[in-house]
Amino acid sequence: MVVGELRDESVDALFHALADPTRRDILRRCAVGEPSVSRLAQAYPMSFAAVQKHVAVLQRAGLVTKERRGREQLVRTAAGAVGRARQALDELEATWRGRVDRMSDLLGPGTR
Repeated sequence: MVVGELRDESVDALFHALADPTRRDILRRCAVGEPSVSRLAQAYPMSFAAVQKHVAVLQRAGLVTKERRGREQLVRTAAGAVGRARQALDELEATWRGRVDRMSDLLGPGTR
């Protein structure tokens, strides 16, 4: 199944990445700045490697990008990333609204 221009795999990766509260928090932090992976790791009660894995999941989903500057890897929110999630949800909502409208039409007047 294709949701608009988004393929199932990319939608799955996107929502898998957004399903975790730590990853959502990392995404919020990256939206207001460009923290390094080490700086992000200081913000969480987990190992550097665990934070690195969270960042990798976000990166695979296309939600963040990493850029090496000297010895640091800066993490930033990818342009249009949240828009892709919104697009997938909007298209799903449109599909369901269409189904509800068709069911209401079949059931007759006064069902909406």
